[in-house]
Amino acid sequence: MGSTWGHTFRISTFGESHGGAIGVTVEGCPPRLALSAADVQADLDRRRPGQSRLTTQRDEADRVQILSGTFEGRTLGTPIGMLIPNTDARPEAYEHLRDVYRPSHADYATEAKYGIRSWQGGGRASARETAARVAGGAVARRLLAAACGVEVVAWVEQVHQISADTDPAGVTSEAVEASPTRCGDPVAAASIIEAIEAARGRGDSLGGIVACVARQVPPGLGDPVFDKLEADLAKALLSLPAAKGFEIGSGFSSVEMTGIEHNDPFVAGPDGRPRTASNHSGGVQGGISNGEDIVVRVAFKPTATIASEQRTVDRTGQEVLLAARGRHDPCVVPRAVPIVEAMVCIVLADHWLRQQAVAVLDAED
Repeated sequence: MGSTWGHTFRISTFGESHGGAIGVTVEGCPPRLALSAADVQADLDRRRPGQSRLTTQRDEADRVQILSGTFEGRTLGTPIGMLIPNTDARPEAYEHLRDVYRPSHADYATEAKYGIRSWQGGGRASARETAARVAGGAVARRLLAAACGVEVVAWVEQVHQISADTDPAGVTSEAVEASPTRCGDPVAAASIIEAIEAARGRGDSLGGIVACVARQVPPGLGDPVFDKLEADLAKALLSLPAAKGFEIGSGFSSVEMTGIEHNDPFVAGPDGRPRTASNHSGGVQGGISNGEDIVVRVAFKPTATIASEQRTVDRTGQEVLLAARGRHDPCVVPRAVPIVEAMVCIVLADHWLRQQAVAVLDAED
């Protein structure tokens, strides 16, 4: 089972939704980077469950423990091991699902692949695993900020049919965190709250879009063929639970443009290097970053676990009606914001470190 991401900066996550703990090992982080548990905890607090009435009421503090890889507040260059105990797991709440396949979950597909599955909350397929990614992403965020001043900010751009009016160039973390919806548009945020609460009330769920911008990304990250920067971003973000769509820059709307409309003209920048007058490319051209803001969007489906009755089958092939019980997000999108940021940080940190090897070889020539 693939649980590792990255080439030079690598994360490997472990643990199940209702097991004893989840965790992550981070390899490839350079030595002497300032890093404390508080740095990691800040991002975990944004992802953790039970933080508002819009999310699952599973009460996990998600207190991270750094077990290895640091000394006196700095990284050693050795693997960084982090553990996040599961303190509010209730595996008995899933007993009624032992022999039933939940619609649009990984239950049947997992059992078909491995011949066994953890029916306690979905096991590795649960979004609980993403806490480990956020912990790894916090290390990547610190590395990017220290190395080249990269800032990564994500926000909720759409929930169901409610769209926000948010400018990627001006959105701030403070504006995003001002609402439990993590939508930087106050008018849209109010409507989103009403929509999510209404969906929960009728035993339903909603999906949406998370947008993300990475600023101050240096030009030259990525490769022109199989390791295109946007390709790695797409794979990383589509690996998130419930993610169903990805686009960068103008994305699918580019099919409605002509070449004249879509091309990003080059202009002379104040620092002497070329800049683009527009950013339909989303900061990546030919698979390589061009120094402009990287802007991506991820579409998340409605939460598959809903309280309304649905038709399904059990292991014997008998048709049954299932009304799921338990603690679940009626909309995953608000809590997906820090998870999207984490995966973008991890991809950029990996490509930044890989680019340093190219720069060293150039210097030797």
